[in-house]
Amino acid sequence: MSMIERFQSMLDAGQDNAMLRFSLGNALLGAGRAAEAVAHLRAAVGHDPKYSAAWKLLGKALAESGDQAAAIEAFDQGIAVAEEKGDKQAAKEMQVFRRRAEKQLGGADG
Repeated sequence: MSMIERFQSMLDAGQDNAMLRFSLGNALLGAGRAAEAVAHLRAAVGHDPKYSAAWKLLGKALAESGDQAAAIEAFDQGIAVAEEKGDKQAAKEMQVFRRRAEKQLGGADG
């Protein structure tokens, strides 16, 4: 049983929390299934809006699935959460990812 199957079976059994959704989203993203990961990562931040790692991964999944505008919004939320928590490293990483998404969005428009 793969990690994705394991996490999905836990979810199907009624377990639903930010960590499980983050883990499932991370596994899906790692398997190249960014669009599927987005739903689980949105659920993760829905469970815990202060989960900066989930915001970062959500932004990455959105960017990989081609939705740069939504990725930028997710990174903005994540940066705010990380800065509020004093997690400077996570905030810096998301600022870098945000700039990349902005460049791709600009390149798509122009």
